[in-house]
Amino acid sequence: MPFIFSKVNIPIEKEQELQLKSMMGEAIALVPGKSEEYLLAGFEGNCSMYLRGKDDEAIAYVEVDIFGNEEHLGYDRLTAAITKMFGDVLNILPDHVYVNFRDIPGWGVAGMYIDRYPSGRKI
Repeated sequence: MPFIFSKVNIPIEKEQELQLKSMMGEAIALVPGKSEEYLLAGFEGNCSMYLRGKDDEAIAYVEVDIFGNEEHLGYDRLTAAITKMFGDVLNILPDHVYVNFRDIPGWGVAGMYIDRYPSGRKI
């Protein structure tokens, strides 16, 4: 299950949030085997953030957690899509959008734990 969580230092209106959510739902398909059907998305606006020591321009920090893609397939295209969507919807400049990818080795959902390496850790 992928999770995309965004923090921006500007307000996000509900309509903008819904636009971003829909765009993320389409963009996650750039990662093989991922789809909007299992995507969890979150948004936080008005965060206190500074870029290059300043907070006078719009900034986005986007965390993308993905389970089962150690080869990072599609991350380059997903980064481009995320950068574009934050520019199109919130007018954030490309060099003000930071995307952090995290590999998830285990996930719990619906009371179950799913381990990427059920027979032992991959070294």
